[in-house]
Amino acid sequence: MTTQTLPSPLHGWRLFSLLAVAVLLMSALILLLEPNLVEATRSAIRATARSSFVLFLLAFTASAWAVLLPSPRVQALGQALVRERRYIGLAFAFSHLVHALLIYRYGQLNPQFWPGRSALGNLPGSVGYLFILLLALTSFKGPAALLGRRAWKRLHTTGMWVLAAIFAYSNFKRIPLSAWYALPFAITGAAMALNLLGKLAQANKRRQRQALNTR
Repeated sequence: MTTQTLPSPLHGWRLFSLLAVAVLLMSALILLLEPNLVEATRSAIRATARSSFVLFLLAFTASAWAVLLPSPRVQALGQALVRERRYIGLAFAFSHLVHALLIYRYGQLNPQFWPGRSALGNLPGSVGYLFILLLALTSFKGPAALLGRRAWKRLHTTGMWVLAAIFAYSNFKRIPLSAWYALPFAITGAAMALNLLGKLAQANKRRQRQALNTR
């Protein structure tokens, strides 16, 4: 059965541009509508954290949807996500770049922000941004070719799992502040389980094909 490609406005760099513009518009509206600039910046930081989280989940679970669910419509959606995973991942990196710029701006507006943070507290975010940078750079043909297919796959698999763990940790540590954070923590755990099940299903299909070929 053939699958349909996404409509042209939601394909490739057009998809990336649409998602990037959506992130910028969302951030701009929050900053414009909130009269208190400090509070507006905090709100925009939270909003871009959520947009990054959603985009990451789409890239992280894309292949699992195509493998695990029997519905042809869901499989087609999963395969479309797999095809566009590069651009969704780059949109995630862009969203988190905006998130970082807003954090930097908030540090300027609130001089107590950075002194109140420890090096240990900044470590998960720093590691996360390092992996986001590496994943974004190696999403282009030149750096990917220099890295080699096997090293590229290891980097992207490791990077996505590190980012998933950081999202889980970031939400888990905030649960005492607000029970709302239990929801994204649970969603991250479910996404990690879905990713693992998808990989197991793919491995099982490969074994079945190999067994058929050896008969």
